[in-house]
Amino acid sequence: MELVEESPYRFRIDPHGDMRVPGVVFASRSLLPDVTADKAIEQVANVATLPGIVEASYAMPDVHWGYGFPIGGVAATDVAADGVVSPGGVGFDISCGVRLLAADLDRAELPRVRERLMDGLDTAVPRGMARGAVWKIDDRAQLNEVLLGGSRYAVEQGHGVERDLTRCEDHGAVSDADPDQVSDRAVQRGQGQVGSLGSGNHFLEVQAVDHVYDDDAAEAFGLRPGQICVMVHSGSRGMGHQICTDHVRVMERVMPRYGIDVPDRQLACAPVFSPEGRAYLGAMAAAANYARANRQLLGEAARRVFERTVGRRLDLVYDVSHNLAKIESHRVDGADRQLCVHRKGATRALPPGHPDLPADLAGVGQPVLIPGSMGTPSYVLTGVAGAPAFASTCHGAGRAQSRTQAAKSVRGKDLRDQLEAQNISVRGASMRGLAEETPQAYKDVSAVVGSAEGGGLCRRVARLVPVGVVKG
Repeated sequence: MELVEESPYRFRIDPHGDMRVPGVVFASRSLLPDVTADKAIEQVANVATLPGIVEASYAMPDVHWGYGFPIGGVAATDVAADGVVSPGGVGFDISCGVRLLAADLDRAELPRVRERLMDGLDTAVPRGMARGAVWKIDDRAQLNEVLLGGSRYAVEQGHGVERDLTRCEDHGAVSDADPDQVSDRAVQRGQGQVGSLGSGNHFLEVQAVDHVYDDDAAEAFGLRPGQICVMVHSGSRGMGHQICTDHVRVMERVMPRYGIDVPDRQLACAPVFSPEGRAYLGAMAAAANYARANRQLLGEAARRVFERTVGRRLDLVYDVSHNLAKIESHRVDGADRQLCVHRKGATRALPPGHPDLPADLAGVGQPVLIPGSMGTPSYVLTGVAGAPAFASTCHGAGRAQSRTQAAKSVRGKDLRDQLEAQNISVRGASMRGLAEETPQAYKDVSAVVGSAEGGGLCRRVARLVPVGVVKG
């Protein structure tokens, strides 16, 4: 498939076949997927066939092969023009995202307390495939409160403070959640996991602010050089996976009823305002609220460990999802339109002055949290005015190897020893899990962020480096 280079950080796929719009990939040439081994570029073209899609099928610099949509894919459909919603455009880990908290602790003070702090986090953070959570929820009625209220409900129950809501996307909860659209099986899978990290690339990492690029934005976010932070990466766990599975099956069955034909069954979809579209959006929002509550509980667990072990405070910088579909207003062809914006492995990046920003961030834009791979930097970015791709940017480094390939390339114990030699304390649930997440399995996150900035999607604010990691 031919890619036309429009600029050093932007490539175009011209419409062909059933494509309704072009494909656009924001990446340097070195970050483009290898088309012989990774079908992500083909998926970008497939997404461009969706009914109601506008502007382009976009891909971020960390793009790689996913389910239906590529991971790192962004696409918006016009809800007034038979636009569809596709669960494959959100993914199985609905509202997977990142939460960053900043401590009143300097890196110079860390060595004397680090091992005590890491041991405390190791004990306090449930993780891995097994059941186990910070918050034990025994009945569906209370779980429904989580699905409706997200972080708001968690804070009401004593798991956090009001600032945690003002610095969270959607003020802590999506408003149109519908727990009635969540199956009993999804409830069963989620009930025992509120406040758990999971496995795979999910983590809780203690980091230090290594460099500040934008002093004003960093100050507004609450970040300063040398500061210790905690980054949490997790999502909706088994509940989100089951919701995606349930609703993909429904949409596969009903597409013929709506005259929809897609090149890949993993792009199963339905009109946004059809009964099936509304049902999925209601269940997806419920899973998003579950994910917000999950990260709220994990952040609160870390906060309590900091208070208990080192006597220091953790304040929320921001919490943002990177697997979600949202109904948003955007200007397309000179007119404001209501769009269903799918972001799968892509982060919303609101510019300065956006009405959805809290008042104290209106002048600098939204914090965008980009985790690196284990042992590599993470970045804090911000949105910029006039950005393309519906105010979206990358979400992380992006995998370059499968977990099986990664596990064959290094032993978990050897990787842990390497990280410890770099002065990074490691608390892993399994050696296999560590090996699967070796930094060599990922793209260079600094190159990804550089391409996102070069493509006009965002602006760098700060770089953070790991000093301790808790992995599933």
